[in-house]
Amino acid sequence: MQKAYLLSLVKKKLTLLFAFVLTLFLAAYSLTVGSYESGFDMLHTLFFGHDETLWYLVSELRAPRVISAVFVGASLAVSGAVMQNILRNPLASPFTLGISHGAAFGATLAITVFGAGTLTYAGVGAKFANSGAIALFAFLGSLAGSALIVALSAMRRSAPEFIALSGIAIGAFFGACTMLLQYFATDFQLAATVFWSFGDLGRASYREIYIVAALCIPSIAALCLLGWSFNAMLLGDIEAKSLGVNATSLRILAVALTTVLASAATAFYGIIGFVGLIAPHIGRIFVGDDYRYLTPLSALLGASLLLASDVASRVVMFPVILPVGILTAMLGAPLFLYLAMFARKGSHHARA
Repeated sequence: MQKAYLLSLVKKKLTLLFAFVLTLFLAAYSLTVGSYESGFDMLHTLFFGHDETLWYLVSELRAPRVISAVFVGASLAVSGAVMQNILRNPLASPFTLGISHGAAFGATLAITVFGAGTLTYAGVGAKFANSGAIALFAFLGSLAGSALIVALSAMRRSAPEFIALSGIAIGAFFGACTMLLQYFATDFQLAATVFWSFGDLGRASYREIYIVAALCIPSIAALCLLGWSFNAMLLGDIEAKSLGVNATSLRILAVALTTVLASAATAFYGIIGFVGLIAPHIGRIFVGDDYRYLTPLSALLGASLLLASDVASRVVMFPVILPVGILTAMLGAPLFLYLAMFARKGSHHARA
C-alpha cells in the first residue's frame, strides 16, 4: 500500500511538471505567432540579434497578451476548482454561477450611466478611455454575484442542484439588467458594452497586468497551500471538523479568495467562459480530487488552455484577431460534454 501511494505521488508530481513545461512551451510559441516573423528562430533574434523593431513588437504587443493569458487562465481555473469543492457542485465556475454576468452588468452600468465607455483606437485595436472605472464597476458586479451565491449556499437546504439552478437564475437576472441598460443606451455606448463583453486579452496594458498579478498571485498561492484542508472538506463538514478543519471559516476564506480571482480576471478582460469549468475536470483525470495537486494543476492547465485559445484566435481567421472569449465559449461547451461523459472514469482511475 505504501509503495502504491508513493508511486501515485510520483505520477502526480510528474503531471505537474509536464503541465508546467507545456505552459512554458505555449507561452514561448505564442510570442512567435503574428504577421511579423514566425517560428522559434524569432526568439533567438529577439534576444541575440538586437532588433529594436522586433523587441518592441514582442515586449509591447505580444508579451502582454501572453502574461495576461497566464494570469487570467490560472485565476479562472483555480477559482472554478475551489468553487466546485466548497459548493459541492461539479458545475460550479465563475461563468456558470453568474459571477461573470454580474461583472458584465457592472461594466455596462459604468459605460451607460456614468459615461466611462469612450472607445479610443490606438495601436492594433480599441481601448477604453476610462478602463479603470469600468474595471471597478465590473469588480463590484462580480462581488454582487458572489454574495448572492454565498447567501444561497449558506441555506440549509442548498443542494448542489439548487446552487447550479440558482447560478443560472442569477446569470439570467444580471443579463436582463444588462439588456435593460443597453436598450436605453446610445449607439456609441451600446457598441462599447458589446466590445467589453468580448473576452479579449489584448486590451490590458502593463499597468492592468500589475494590478491583476498583485491580486491573483497571493490568492492562488494561498489556495494551493490549503490543499489538505480542501481534501478534508470532500468528506463533509462534520468529518472535516474531526480532522481539525473549521469548514465554515475555510468556506468563507475560500469564497473571498475565489471572488478576488474571478473578479480581477473578468473586470479587466471581459467574459471568458468555460476555462474555470474545463481545466479542473481535465486535472481530475490525472490527479483525481487530491487538492494538494489539483489546485496548482488547474492553474497550469487553465493558463495552457487560454494560451492555446489565444494562439488559435490569432491564426484561425488571420489577419483578423478574434476575441478569445468567443473561442472559449464555442469550444468549451462540447469539450465539457465530453468530459462529463468520460471524466468520472478517468478520475476514478487516477485515485486508484
